[in-house]
Amino acid sequence: MTLPLAPLSNDRLDRLDQYLRTAVQDLFKNDDRVRGLGVEVSFHGGVAHVTGSVERQEELELVRTLVGRLGGVLGVWDRVRVGGTDPVILDIGCGDTKQYPDNIGVDMRDAEGVDVVADLAQGIPFPDGSADRVFAVHILEHLVDFLPLVDECHRVLRPGGILHVLSPWWRYVNAVADPTHVRLLDIQTFKGICSRPDSDLRWYPLHAGCDGASIFADLRPLQAGEPEAGVVQLARWFD
Repeated sequence: MTLPLAPLSNDRLDRLDQYLRTAVQDLFKNDDRVRGLGVEVSFHGGVAHVTGSVERQEELELVRTLVGRLGGVLGVWDRVRVGGTDPVILDIGCGDTKQYPDNIGVDMRDAEGVDVVADLAQGIPFPDGSADRVFAVHILEHLVDFLPLVDECHRVLRPGGILHVLSPWWRYVNAVADPTHVRLLDIQTFKGICSRPDSDLRWYPLHAGCDGASIFADLRPLQAGEPEAGVVQLARWFD
């Protein structure tokens, strides 16, 4: 994919959101597979936000897949009740701002959005397979070695769970303007995360995007015996 050399303007992002809203309305009107499902899709800055409820996990996965195929979508974030059960969503390193108000905020400092105070360098204080989603928004760039935290996200996610990552793109000035940023990231970084030769913990890339300022990735932890993403899936975003 061709990455923008400069951040998309706010005007263009607003128009992109308008286009995507129309495209999703058309999708839910004309595709029998998703027509009538109890979900809503909104867009903010090219990121799809899926809310509502479905009966089966497969229905949510289908919605995510179809929405993610629309041109211009940077990421697909969801907070959807499945079979009457609310998802468990961790927001690690959230500080004062959680991506959804009901997320469980985890941070090393006690701030307004923090529900659990913990040093993430020592791990995520939740049991194996206890979360449906993990948000890692503007955190990986602050860690000299972020792979142990990525491994912790793999551990706490349930089968079918998703890790949402958002970080500054290395070519944008914000990546280096903050002196607490100690790592530079690119979309290709996620390809490396998904296929690390030094680890048995593997990821499947569901989506990746860049708006010229930030990079986005939705990654699903692979279970033992599951095949890795093939070259066709990888070619959507990676060299």
